[in-house]
Amino acid sequence: MNSVLSFVRKDGEAHAVVLLNFTPVPRHGYRVGVPGRGTYREILNSDSSYYGGSNLGNLAVTTEDVACMGRAQSVVVTLPPLAGIVLVLG
Repeated sequence: MNSVLSFVRKDGEAHAVVLLNFTPVPRHGYRVGVPGRGTYREILNSDSSYYGGSNLGNLAVTTEDVACMGRAQSVVVTLPPLAGIVLVLG
C-alpha cells in the first residue's frame, strides 16, 4: 500500500500538483509525474516552520524528461513526514 497520495488540480491551463505523505518518514528523492514542463515552485508546505514543522521541503524543482505516472515529464521532490506540499508551474 502506497502511503503517498498525489493529484493534480486544474483551472483552465493552470494546474497545481498536490502531494501528501501519510507516514512519519520523510521521502527524499520521490519522483512524481507532472503535466507541464518547467520549474515548479512550492507554494504550500504544511511542514513549514510557520506552522510549527521541521521546514523540510523544496523551494523549487525543475522537470526532467523522465516518464512517470503516465506523464512524459516528472520532478524529484522531498516529501516531509506527515505533511502535504503544493507545487505550481512558473
